[in-house]
Amino acid sequence: MFGINGGELLVILVVAVIVIGPTRLPKYAEQLARLTKQARHFLADARERVDSELGDEVKDIDWAALDPRRYDPRRIVRDALLDPEPAPAGARTAAAAAGAGAAAHAARAAPSTTPLPPGEPAPFDDEAT
Repeated sequence: MFGINGGELLVILVVAVIVIGPTRLPKYAEQLARLTKQARHFLADARERVDSELGDEVKDIDWAALDPRRYDPRRIVRDALLDPEPAPAGARTAAAAAGAGAAAHAARAAPSTTPLPPGEPAPFDDEAT
């Protein structure tokens, strides 16, 4: 409870008895109990209202999985890189895919643009930004 162990709680109670006095202590203990009950009732009512406002679809969410303390960017990147993309509906055969892969590799190896002559400024595309 609030990081207080038994010995510290005992010291706090002794100081409270000395400061408040034994005649007023029961009245303050009763007020503390009433305040605690009201706080519990308020929290339960707030929880009910939030559940009723959000609806049934929110009750199925795994909130522990969304905890930011469990966020690991390395794991997310690793999963995204290792996750194979789903095959399209009209998937090609393995031979056709191999031929297309070789053609794509050849296209990547040869540059599709020619280099600029020395001293010529690079082209500027004003719609690109």
